[in-house]
Amino acid sequence: MSLKRALPNVVFFCALLLAGSAHAQRAADPERVVAERKATKEKNKQQEEVAQNSNLTIVGASAFKEETLRSHLKEQLASIAELGLTAARADDTAFLLELFYRKRGYPKANVSYSTSGNQLRLEIDEGVRITVNDVSFVGNEHIASDKLFEFAVGPTREHSNTVAGPLPFVREDLTEGADLVRRLYISEGFLNVTVQEPQYRFLAGGSQVDVTIPISEGQQYFFGDIRFGGQPIFDAEALRQELVGLLREPYTDSRLADIPRRLEAYYKKRGYYAVKVNAMGQPEAARGGRVPVQVTISPGPIYYFDGSTVTGLKRLRPSFVTKRFNKLSGRKYDPALVDDTFRNLLKTGLFNILKIQPEPFQGNQLHLQISAEEAKAKEFGFSGGYGTFLGFIIGASYTDRNIFGTGRSLGTSVEYSGRSYTGEILYEDPYFLDTDFRFRLRAFATNFEFDGYTKFEYGARAELERQFTKQYKLAAVIGTRKVDVKSAGIDPILLGRTNYLINTIGYAQTLDLRKSPLADPRGFVFDNTFDYAGAGLGSQIELVRATGRVSYFLPFAKQKKVIDVNPSALGEEESAWESWFRRSLFAVGARAGVVQGLHDSGVPIDERFFNGGGTSVRSFAERDLGPKSNGDPIGGEFFTVFNAEYTFPIYRELKLAVFGDAGNLLPRAEDASLDNLRFAVGLGLRYALPVGPLRIDYGVNPNRRPGEAFGAFHFSFGFAF
Repeated sequence: MSLKRALPNVVFFCALLLAGSAHAQRAADPERVVAERKATKEKNKQQEEVAQNSNLTIVGASAFKEETLRSHLKEQLASIAELGLTAARADDTAFLLELFYRKRGYPKANVSYSTSGNQLRLEIDEGVRITVNDVSFVGNEHIASDKLFEFAVGPTREHSNTVAGPLPFVREDLTEGADLVRRLYISEGFLNVTVQEPQYRFLAGGSQVDVTIPISEGQQYFFGDIRFGGQPIFDAEALRQELVGLLREPYTDSRLADIPRRLEAYYKKRGYYAVKVNAMGQPEAARGGRVPVQVTISPGPIYYFDGSTVTGLKRLRPSFVTKRFNKLSGRKYDPALVDDTFRNLLKTGLFNILKIQPEPFQGNQLHLQISAEEAKAKEFGFSGGYGTFLGFIIGASYTDRNIFGTGRSLGTSVEYSGRSYTGEILYEDPYFLDTDFRFRLRAFATNFEFDGYTKFEYGARAELERQFTKQYKLAAVIGTRKVDVKSAGIDPILLGRTNYLINTIGYAQTLDLRKSPLADPRGFVFDNTFDYAGAGLGSQIELVRATGRVSYFLPFAKQKKVIDVNPSALGEEESAWESWFRRSLFAVGARAGVVQGLHDSGVPIDERFFNGGGTSVRSFAERDLGPKSNGDPIGGEFFTVFNAEYTFPIYRELKLAVFGDAGNLLPRAEDASLDNLRFAVGLGLRYALPVGPLRIDYGVNPNRRPGEAFGAFHFSFGFAF
């Protein structure tokens, strides 16, 4: 079994690519970021050690531990240790410590310093800590005080790292918060709003303060009549439709500036590459708060693509790139066409950098100037992991993604697990015969030990795939396999044919509307496969087989958009709650499959379906649900799986999942139904990685039958369904 097929059963899978590999080249920028972070972490650690052991005496500190204060001063103390103690550096250190106190509610804190040789002494007069008792607003009629509060105290929370408990009184932060309140009002169309400086009333002997922020809202403005001048070309109503969502929002300068951007995108999509749009609002001419807007449009000529030129390539043939864009020659300019071609080229993994600059020439022609930086094509790597069904897994692979400078890929891999060993060769052509079809040819040989039987098979599989839209792809598939099945405990009558050649032809299609299939799978996905094996194809086995899957991943919240306001000002407490809510996910899925032997022929055991495991009904071990012989699974001709799962974060990238599964496995396709459903309920842990989650699940069997386990434990990698 290949590692791709083993992924659902793998708890830990990590491709470790060796030094000098192509992956390292392609990931140069991310690795640089990681290296910089590592260096920064090491530097901070060193500075921390210096700070905690420096020649510093702190006197008068009672509100904070000395190690906390030293840690805050670590950069300055490290600088003193390296460059020496001077009056200027001592003064800066005292000032930073004083600022530390004031940002935490000690407005009268004073820090003085003295030096003796290389010894620094800081004397602190902390003063009284003042906290914010209440923040109120006067004059706010259109925006609730609760919402204004989050903006007003946002800077205080951000600067003091205060999530719970009373907020420290920091006058400068509250002044900044009042300005954020003003900007919030402007983003809601209150162009003439006045937000006064906060007013303070001290309580409890000066240790608490009530804050009042007076507001004069003024008129709220909205977009009024939109007039189009210059050379609009298109109907005014069509142009308004491009702005309809924007024009329903309150009037602001930033939304006014968005009108040219939207209209220029509209014109460029229709070939007007050099279009210029200007929008002028007239708030002084508003009637009833409706601001008239004059839009002036200079479209210029319609431009057409006229080929491309690429620079920067050393190994890859330039025609590999230019042929992709030269197919656009003569077509009307549309940036979406360039973007689609650009993204498809990046997916090949052949480039670190790819930049495209359209250059007008000869009146209305656009020539694409392309600069490229190639990724290193050759890759040698190791992989390892562990799965509850496969046991330990190790593998090695070698790939050249640019054989003979053609952009085609040829790779080989070997893999060994507790149940199998596999070798394969994979050839890929991302642009088969210079078309938009992707061609894959895989040759393989594998030996796999299942419960009850062992098989050895070798064969090949060819796929011709076309991505018709960003969401939909279709592939034609042809395969041939020579299978030899040996049984250790299953009745030979139940095995079916054990040595045979099977040739198949079929298709696979996927409609994937998820936001991000790996990192953020929110949305709908449907896929379906069908294959046929018959004597006319030279096959010794005759059958038809079809599978289908539908899943929906439900988001719980959308990111809030605030115009003209710093999002960090919302405060850490609210941001953490919103982040938690957005990262929660409810998912449901359904799968089914049927295989039917033709001309009264049976279906061999290795062509049947199996159920149970980490990606199906999780109260059963892998392949353990369904008909058995002497305790060994023998598979079936029809199956269903239904899943529901709610996942929510508990700590950083670690998440908890609550799930319920149902499914069946029936011996005969003719009896296809929802009879004999089995169930699972359970809990799981997820750890998010860029390529998908690591999963640990335990499913309980709520309707156990004699001889069945209470439940099953699963280590796995990737999404359950």
